Amino acid sequence: MIETDQLSVLSNLRLNDRQGQLLEQLRRHRSATIAALAKELDVSTETVRRDVRWLAAKGLVAKSHGSVAWPDRREDRPLERRLLVNMPAKQAIASAVAKEIADGESLLIDTASTNIYVAEALQGHRGLTAVTNSAPIAQRLSQGQGSKVLLAGGEVRADDSAAFGPSTLAFLEQFQVDTAIISAAAINAETGVMDNHLCEAEVCQALVRHAHRVILAADQTKFSAQGLVVACKFVDIDLLITDAPPPAELAKRLEAADVEVQIAG
Repeated sequence: MIETDQLSVLSNLRLNDRQGQLLEQLRRHRSATIAALAKELDVSTETVRRDVRWLAAKGLVAKSHGSVAWPDRREDRPLERRLLVNMPAKQAIASAVAKEIADGESLLIDTASTNIYVAEALQGHRGLTAVTNSAPIAQRLSQGQGSKVLLAGGEVRADDSAAFGPSTLAFLEQFQVDTAIISAAAINAETGVMDNHLCEAEVCQALVRHAHRVILAADQTKFSAQGLVVACKFVDIDLLITDAPPPAELAKRLEAADVEVQIAG
């Protein structure tokens, strides 16, 4: 199971765009020199050193003389790694989602790294009633003022502490809420919103059926990603909140399905 306090450290961090890009470079290449990072980010080496010192203090990078590396720690969990990917964009999307939610609303929220940031952003709201299949999301939402959180039971997946299966779906089927906040592994112009696992798609479909409004929170990397299972169609979505304009063909399909697109920034 994922340690809640480890996820809290990650999801509470606020990185600027440069720090987010630095982490992305290290995640992809595993290590780099200070000079190479400065050139890639178009900043001074002192700026990179300052960022590296701050990130190292948070345990997000490992630094040595003249270079910095992505820390390969045994205790790293898949969800923790996903929280670090495109972090500033996900946090901006989460803030935009939170602005769409009024105090006192009822919510259905599925499991995703972006939705963990959404849960953090919603902690200042009052009187929410939230239903989720994600233990980390439930833990964050429960810290809201006067909020009620209901956590679906079922078979718990080790890498993100989310529940799936018949018991989870039966629990979700009991509710009718104001807003569902869903995630995606990919957004495909031809097929719609995609997930990587059937169990995730089944949860998404349950959320869509039982909400008056559906918000899809997904960063721009989902526009070029590949998914395995169709989770829902564009006509099921009311609002897509992302961090960059969708490609032309996708934008056309979204507009045809009357999906509002909001660019967080």
